Amino acid sequence: MEYRTVIMYVEIGCFVSCLCGWILVCSTLPTEYWTFSEVGSIVLTTANYYSNLWRDCTSDTTGVSDCKDYPSMLALPVYLHALRALAVCSVITGFFGGVLTLIGMKCTKIGGTEITNARVTFSAGITYLVSGFCGMITYSWWANRVITEFVDPNFKAQKFELGAAVFIGWGGSILLISGATVLTYFSGKEGVLPRSSKGPRRPASYATVRTRRTYMQPPSSSRVTLVPPLYYSDRRSQTTRGTTRTAPIQSRDTIV
Repeated sequence: MEYRTVIMYVEIGCFVSCLCGWILVCSTLPTEYWTFSEVGSIVLTTANYYSNLWRDCTSDTTGVSDCKDYPSMLALPVYLHALRALAVCSVITGFFGGVLTLIGMKCTKIGGTEITNARVTFSAGITYLVSGFCGMITYSWWANRVITEFVDPNFKAQKFELGAAVFIGWGGSILLISGATVLTYFSGKEGVLPRSSKGPRRPASYATVRTRRTYMQPPSSSRVTLVPPLYYSDRRSQTTRGTTRTAPIQSRDTIV
């Protein structure tokens, strides 16, 4: 199997992994079960409390549920604003990562040359990595706060446990990070690293092939110098060509 075919299958597998992870992350945003608490008031009635980044809900055994959005956005704590921003950034960057991957993959043939497609795929991998890390930070921060309040003996308010949405978000973030890492490695190896690893080019060497137009560089040990012709009284002229060597210096016979 050719190397290009192997890379094509790897890109398809990474794209499917990242797409499934992005769908899982998106599915957790409208889900209310980020935290869950069950409180039994009487024998036949049990109240369930659950919430997410946007609203608080309650339900009982009779099937009646009621959800209420947070009353004021400015009255919310700072960490909740940060979690909302990270969750939205994870969804947006994951969407653009999918678009770039569809453009840069070898099987789609939408981009230009192989190097251009590899660079587009590398950008898609970086975008998917950002999406995965944003999601991972969101769910880990939320879980850390819930667990800290639950194990704190001085916390007197209602204590909650981790809901199903947090575990689904962790799974989606892991799929995003793993698929994006493999995609970034192979595309960067093909499109980015070869260009940066090129060293300075060697100068063109002379006297490689003996042709009529090839300049023959003389050896470094000797240098030929032309001596002007010598004129004698009998109107005869002689041209002397001497050869100067580095050590010792010798002269050739005079050519008449």
